[in-house]
Amino acid sequence: MTVLDGIMLVMDDAFDPHWGEAWTRSQVANSLAMPHTYALIVDSEGQINPSDDAREPAGFALIRSAPGEEELLLIGVRPRFRKRGLGRILLEAFFAQARKKNADRVFLEMRANNPARSLYTSLGFEQIGQRRDYYRLSDGSRIDAITFGKTI
Repeated sequence: MTVLDGIMLVMDDAFDPHWGEAWTRSQVANSLAMPHTYALIVDSEGQINPSDDAREPAGFALIRSAPGEEELLLIGVRPRFRKRGLGRILLEAFFAQARKKNADRVFLEMRANNPARSLYTSLGFEQIGQRRDYYRLSDGSRIDAITFGKTI
């Protein structure tokens, strides 16, 4: 299974269409084709980027690098693998990669009512911005985006 296939397997399972957060296969492929974008895959045992192709992907993080910083573009864990600490494992791997790339800060953006907020704040992310009515939901309503940053 390719990295793209693994991401899409998780994407199709992990993201509720109501929130409009899932990316299309071409959006992910185009992002991964960029030289400073990469993905981390986690399996159900918590292994990052498992070398065994037979291991089923349980979650992923899509990340973009820029000088001195890393941005978490998207993170997802399949529902049947949630509550096992896999999101935390992905985020800690994200921090480790950022350090290897000599980044000073990491960033992410999420919808205002995302339940992952407690995970992000428990790992030291702090709210640094808000975009009013940024996300459009499937019913046409809008919700704010919250931007978080963390010094590493």
